[in-house]
Amino acid sequence: MRKKTSFPNRLYRAFKLNFLRLFRTPGGVKKISLGFSIGFGLEMIVISTACLVYLIFYPVVKLSGGSMPAAIIGNVVGKLTFLPILLMPLAKMLGEWIYPAASGSSKVREARILDILQGDFSAVQAILHGGLHILIGMSIFGILSSVISYYVIQYFHNRNAKRRLAKRRRRMIVSESA
Repeated sequence: MRKKTSFPNRLYRAFKLNFLRLFRTPGGVKKISLGFSIGFGLEMIVISTACLVYLIFYPVVKLSGGSMPAAIIGNVVGKLTFLPILLMPLAKMLGEWIYPAASGSSKVREARILDILQGDFSAVQAILHGGLHILIGMSIFGILSSVISYYVIQYFHNRNAKRRLAKRRRRMIVSESA
């Protein structure tokens, strides 16, 4: 019977597997970096759009010229980081700062269905404005994380390519001398 590995170890192995897949994805460095950054950035707004962002996922990646496998890997890595969940309170504050519409979030009051049926839509308005603030903030975080991840993935991809090339050269030297 195999011993079950710990959660941090499984998370580390999932990251490692996805980055190995990313570095072996066909296409140029810029195409892979662009695909990864789009997938990672779109993951930031998945929760606030109730997963409707997946309807535009494929067209956005293809129209931008990114790699679809790299975009999927970027999306999975975005899920594994739990970054969208961790950034949600900051995104709401940022959204309220950018679009200061009264959201009624200072006091949460319980809405009755009778109030809504009688025409008092203040509870629905509070929910929509709170979601709008989160969407604005998460969109900004998505753009920032896309730009940062584009350059990070480009750097690591180039570093990995140099390492593999040096390893290949060492093997050729050893095989020629033998």
